[in-house]
Amino acid sequence: MNFFASVGRATLGLFREVGRLSVFTLDSVTSFVRPPIYWSLMLRQIMQIGYFSLPVVGLTAFFTGAVLALQIYIGTARYGAEQFVPTVVLIGILRELGPVIAGLMVAGRVAAAIAAELGTMRVTEQIDALTTLATRPIKYLVVPRLMAALISVPILVAIADSIGVFGGYIAATKSLGFTGSIYLSTTMQALNSNDIISGLIKAVVFGFLIALMGCYNGFNSKGGAQGVGAATTNAVVASSILILAANYVLTNIFNFFGI
Repeated sequence: MNFFASVGRATLGLFREVGRLSVFTLDSVTSFVRPPIYWSLMLRQIMQIGYFSLPVVGLTAFFTGAVLALQIYIGTARYGAEQFVPTVVLIGILRELGPVIAGLMVAGRVAAAIAAELGTMRVTEQIDALTTLATRPIKYLVVPRLMAALISVPILVAIADSIGVFGGYIAATKSLGFTGSIYLSTTMQALNSNDIISGLIKAVVFGFLIALMGCYNGFNSKGGAQGVGAATTNAVVASSILILAANYVLTNIFNFFGI
């Protein structure tokens, strides 16, 4: 009996959380088009989310591209197909690893920071003070972060793609004996607009999920410092899982439409 009661409470809790998140998401998205738009706050968030995430995203992309080239060489060498290393590295970076690695790095850095900042504002009643001053907290705190993430993450992914391909080039020419000009020529011939577009669409979705999870968990934080810590952890875990799940769904959709 206690087992079924526990399952029932967990199920109801899950539906309650999904409902709260749906209402929060709908309120945030509909606030995009409502005035006023806080441009200065949005530009500040673009710096926080995009510019300051560039070092960690760039370094991760470089080493990911280099390791990818080394691993693909091992696989293709078994069948005498080493010439396909540049093509596979390019497709792997543009369609999958670039968006996913950049998304996970930004999730670990930005979602936690947003949840901690908004969570601290919640437990110190600063968000309640905004409401008292006739300022909508969703419009003032959430919308600038969502819009900044929608702009910043695709730019970060585009840069990560370039650095990742460059990392593959360095590994192939320095460790695998590829000729630089031939590697670059093969890479340019394999470049396809669908690979770039699909990766950037994923980046937009990932950016939205990262900012949404950070804002939602921080906005609903409670219980003092311990609650803020829990909100930070939940934001990182939830955004990371949603990125991987969304990547699977989007990849299936792109395959269905031949993108």
